[in-house]
Amino acid sequence: MVGSGIAGLTAALALRARGPRVLLITKSVLASGSTIWAQGGIAAALDPRDTPDAHLADTLVAGAGLCDPAAVEVLVTEGPARVRELAGLGAAFDLDAAGEISLTREGGHGTRRIAHAGGDATGAEISRALVARIEAVRNDPGIEVIEHALVLDLLTGAPGPDGGPGPICGVTLHVMGAGSRDGVGAALAPAVLLATGGIGQVYPSSTNPSLATGDGLAAALRAGATVADMEFVQFHPTVLWLGAGAKGQLPLVSEAVRGEGALLVDTDGVRFMPDIHPLAELAPRDVVAHAIVRRMAATGADHVYLDCRHLDADFVHERFPTIHARLLAEGIDLASDLVPVAPAHHFHSGGVLTDLVGRSDVPGLYAAGEVACTGVHGANRLASNSLLEGLVFAHRAADDVATRLAAGELPRVEPVERSGPAGLCAAAARPRIQRLAQKGPGVIRTGADLDVAAAGLAGVPTTPDAAPGVVASPQTAEWETTNLHQVASVLTATASARTESRGGHYREDHPAAADAWLVRLAARLDPDGGLALTRAPLTPGVEA
Repeated sequence: MVGSGIAGLTAALALRARGPRVLLITKSVLASGSTIWAQGGIAAALDPRDTPDAHLADTLVAGAGLCDPAAVEVLVTEGPARVRELAGLGAAFDLDAAGEISLTREGGHGTRRIAHAGGDATGAEISRALVARIEAVRNDPGIEVIEHALVLDLLTGAPGPDGGPGPICGVTLHVMGAGSRDGVGAALAPAVLLATGGIGQVYPSSTNPSLATGDGLAAALRAGATVADMEFVQFHPTVLWLGAGAKGQLPLVSEAVRGEGALLVDTDGVRFMPDIHPLAELAPRDVVAHAIVRRMAATGADHVYLDCRHLDADFVHERFPTIHARLLAEGIDLASDLVPVAPAHHFHSGGVLTDLVGRSDVPGLYAAGEVACTGVHGANRLASNSLLEGLVFAHRAADDVATRLAAGELPRVEPVERSGPAGLCAAAARPRIQRLAQKGPGVIRTGADLDVAAAGLAGVPTTPDAAPGVVASPQTAEWETTNLHQVASVLTATASARTESRGGHYREDHPAAADAWLVRLAARLDPDGGLALTRAPLTPGVEA
């Protein structure tokens, strides 16, 4: 298990309950990653007046024609029971007057179906509950935790008769702060589940933590796995604007704030969303993000405002204590001040292409959570579906691993050296890579900008062969920067290839959606390191 967000922790607990020995590797401490930052909540049809079918319909609308309906059906039908199981594990969701889980509404949802905890600290509470369960069994010889470990690569066995990728047989890793800066160890296993989160630091600013450097995604690519939907990047519409020079992880102002009635106004005080979409401020995130960018351009501003001043101040402060406290640190009162916001990177809908039980196309390699492309999100993630996706599909992956291990279908094999180019990007190249990603596959894209980004990324020097003078030694910053470079390159290539606009992929030079693109764009590296793009059906194994 690689990663300790909702997917990694859930899979580790579920797999250990089935008997196999589990090694859980996390890049920082157990309570780290993106899950703890999730403010809004987790979506599920928990209200008796709601239905999985209604949740499915809203998800398909947000996904703009590119969801895998079979994956979405799994999500919405299994989701309610999994959320209730979370509560049974100790996750303290907010309750209503009747003692039932309190539900709110977010953008794209036709009804209130978002469970939350601590008002706006849902991810932190879910993480706390799951980490507590892991801590309770730390001394169990059947589960081992390695913290502060960066997984560098996936180990694979000999290629199959068809020359395809060899089966997974473990990982190489570097334990940060222990031993030498370039120290590498190995952990062998008959199966590996990646739950390493997203690609946030590909961009100069993001709501993602600094740990999100695309490590699992890049490692899967190098091991021969297929990735898909890479071009679909969700930019959260309402991220706190802290000035043009702000970088790194920025605080978001949850969509749930708009769900409770907050309005968007431009710098002239004009509300603009009712003219854009019937759901106004609760339109899907891509619609809101694009509308804000256009409004900023029209007014010559670099932000708009979120306005809660018409709402009850006590309610706002009580409902959103974490956001309120964070804004107060910047001198802003959520209830009485206009809050400056602008879109910034938030979520990646693409990832390692998996089936309905988390299997990739490399034997023994699984993925769950944001690093995976299950087909649930399609072109755009419906608000608060991400925690649910990690929860549901981590359970499915764990069950499949346990079943296959018991049946002898995941034998242990010896790792072999893989062919292909090797090299490191210097850590000093990270700002350049981020600028190219922002300029190319950013909020609004053009073919010309994507070409410039592709050429710039191809020109980033690597060691040892392309640029022998580059100062890059094997160590954490270089390994992370190399992963960011590889992910940004694939993201740029797929965004360039998809000549339409849909969901989180907006091409100003191709502003309309095209029926010819109702397919999944898949990518993989060939043995020589070249990138091959193919069109794949929305449901793996089912022709479009």
